[in-house]
Amino acid sequence: MLEAILPLIPVILIAIALGAVLLIGYVKAPPDQAYIISGLKKESKVLIGRAGIRVPIFERMDKLYLGQMTVDIKTEQSVPTSDFINVNVDAVAKVRISPQAEGIKLAAKNFLNKRPEEITLDLQDSLQGNMREIIGTLSLKEINTDRDSFSDQVMQKASKDMDKLGIEILSCNIQNVTDENGLIKDLGADNTSLIKKNAAIAKAQADRDIAIAQAEAERESNEARVHADTQIAQKQTELEIRRAELKIMADGKKAEADAAYEIQSQEQRKSIETATVNAEIAKTQRQAELKQHEVEVQRQTLEAEIRAKADAERYRQQQEAEAELFKRQKDAEASRYEQEQKAQAQRKIAEAQKYAKEQEAEGIAAVGKAEAEAIRAKSLAEADGIDKKAEAMKKYGEAAVIEMVMQALPEIAKYVAEPLSKVDKITMYGDGNSAKLLGDIITGTSQVTEGITQSMGIDVKSLVAGMLGGKLAGGEDKTIIIQNPASTGKSAPPVGDSTGEQQPE
Repeated sequence: MLEAILPLIPVILIAIALGAVLLIGYVKAPPDQAYIISGLKKESKVLIGRAGIRVPIFERMDKLYLGQMTVDIKTEQSVPTSDFINVNVDAVAKVRISPQAEGIKLAAKNFLNKRPEEITLDLQDSLQGNMREIIGTLSLKEINTDRDSFSDQVMQKASKDMDKLGIEILSCNIQNVTDENGLIKDLGADNTSLIKKNAAIAKAQADRDIAIAQAEAERESNEARVHADTQIAQKQTELEIRRAELKIMADGKKAEADAAYEIQSQEQRKSIETATVNAEIAKTQRQAELKQHEVEVQRQTLEAEIRAKADAERYRQQQEAEAELFKRQKDAEASRYEQEQKAQAQRKIAEAQKYAKEQEAEGIAAVGKAEAEAIRAKSLAEADGIDKKAEAMKKYGEAAVIEMVMQALPEIAKYVAEPLSKVDKITMYGDGNSAKLLGDIITGTSQVTEGITQSMGIDVKSLVAGMLGGKLAGGEDKTIIIQNPASTGKSAPPVGDSTGEQQPE
């Protein structure tokens, strides 16, 4: 097991080292700070509000504050305005480091790793100088009456210098403006007197306008009250008249309503009585129809029961008849099928027996022919020897040749008939009989003699016929007997007699 672990030790150590590097170098910057990682790459990597990896030893990380900072801008000494009045101005500016990449790059060169207080101290001198320049271009009245324009000019002037440092000015507010001689206070006093005077005149004019308005309002109010009382009296008179008219109309309508109600009551009673009579008649008719319907239902029920019983009986008889017919048909089909199967079986048995007997007969004939062909082949093989003896045979004459042929014929007949000695019983069909079998044996023998004739040039048949003719002429009577050496010693039936007729089997 230790041998299996040893190759994995370097991999484990590398993994541990990578894990340690990741743990030590993992940094996460907050949204108000920029983490600047530099060392391996030409361009520094800036992280703002996200995480990153710092490779220990090879890379370093510096911080840059990006939050909003407040810078107090105060003139340490009096600054003369355009009208040569020395003033002291107290202002507050809101600044931050520009979040753009170029701004962060410039700010990193000037304020890297500094606290917000240190950054504001660095910016304070520059902003104070910009504000002094703007004060020298404005009058005391402009500074006091249009402070928004004054602060905008300060921001516009200071922005050019701040952009070079990567600083963005968010706002600039003038808090207080004072002078050494109290001119601002005197201008305020003059304005106060003027304001009080204008206020007194305005108050007198307002009181007069109020009195006139009050008198006019009272007159108009009196006229309106008189007119309103007149209108009220007229309206009350008209109301009384209208009430009387409405009462008369209401009484007439009430009388008409009472009369109409009585008439309507009578009509309703009449309608109720008529409806009652009609309801009784309808009820009687409905009862009669109901009874008639009940009778009809009972009749239909009886008819349905009778019809159902009749249908059931007819269906039962029909099913029994169909079942009987089906049974007879199946019995007839079964009987016919059995007869057909028996006839087919008998026909197949007869065909099989016939085929077997034909095969036996063909086998026997084929065996005989094959052995005859073998003898013929043997005779042809010995033909060369016979040819050599032919010349010698000539000097013996026809008698010697015939004698030799006659001596060979029994052997030929023996080999042709030998297969028949191994058969116990032969049954022939059609035109097959013993004469055909005997003819096949004689045909085999004749083929041998024809082979002798073709090979030796001796017409055996002619020689035998000539010899027999001579012997018949001399009064001799001989019978040719073919012996079967495979038999029990009994002589085979004669093939022919001296007359040349075939003996019956």
